Amino acid sequence: MSRSNVERRGAGAASKPSRHATIIDVAGKAGVSKSVVSRVMRGEASVSPSSRAAVMAAAEELGYRANAVARSLVQRRTYNVGVMVSDLHNIFFAEVLDGLNAAAAERGYRTLITTGNRDPVAEERALEQLLELRADGVVLAGARLEAKVVGAAARAVPIALVGSDLRLPGVDVVVDDDFRGAVLAVEHLAGLGHRDIALIDGGQGAGAAERRSGYRAAMAGAGLTPRIRIEPGDFTEGGGYEGARRLLSGPRLPTAIFASNDQSAVGALDAINEAGLRVPQDVSLMGYDNTALAALRHISLTTIHQPRNQIGKMAMKAVLRRIEHPGSPARRHVLAPKLIVRDTTARLPSRRMA
Repeated sequence: MSRSNVERRGAGAASKPSRHATIIDVAGKAGVSKSVVSRVMRGEASVSPSSRAAVMAAAEELGYRANAVARSLVQRRTYNVGVMVSDLHNIFFAEVLDGLNAAAAERGYRTLITTGNRDPVAEERALEQLLELRADGVVLAGARLEAKVVGAAARAVPIALVGSDLRLPGVDVVVDDDFRGAVLAVEHLAGLGHRDIALIDGGQGAGAAERRSGYRAAMAGAGLTPRIRIEPGDFTEGGGYEGARRLLSGPRLPTAIFASNDQSAVGALDAINEAGLRVPQDVSLMGYDNTALAALRHISLTTIHQPRNQIGKMAMKAVLRRIEHPGSPARRHVLAPKLIVRDTTARLPSRRMA
């Protein structure tokens, strides 16, 4: 064999990568058990600072990366929770996701996020993909899925619903009291002297039916049943814009508009301005959710607050509770809404009261 061939073989041997470090290697170097290494890698809090530091130092020195596939096979758990969000364009769900991710990370879980873009068929496909990925549990945020689809998934893994009026055995629900929130909105506007209070509806969106019912009930309670006016909408800026445009083109203009969420309220604001009217001098405007959008100084929207971050945390904790304690009963959590008064609502001038 020539010297050049020997050199090439030697070079090849030198470049051959060494085997990957294992959890056993890390445990040995750190002087702890495999279970301690595992808990550190999952981010669990039940590890002493000294042990955590030793494990992290050993893992870095050895170039160790946790083998999630192998771990899931041994523990029969992936430490992944699937999250299907109805509409990623809606800032409400972005703020719910913050809470979901924070609660998952606290317990050493990851979130797998997908969306159905407000389409029940696409949502069903997204849910099936999460189940195929062997998610340990699933949170459905604002889903428009049929009860039978959710029920079937709940027989496979723990399920939690955000913003849903579905009541299914074995399914956790975290929801704002949307009926009460709508009542608060109408009572606020009626208290300012408004009688022609119109609703831009949320269609099939999460909580829309309850908000619609609350609007009707509050209008009836104020003696305004003949003035009930519900304009179709869909929880989007476009839906709010078109709904307000139709309301403002009718023979009797509303003096106040209650949009079913903040996003549609922003669209309604565009239509009101386009019509040459002022908010709140000519038309009072209300939203729902109290998202960051509503608090922007140039919008300053009166709205109904629901704690988005808290809702996300509660939903994730509900799923994790039943992942880690199989057989635990599902629960329904209903949170109380609050009225947030800003600059888009005002008392109706006495000359316009009728």
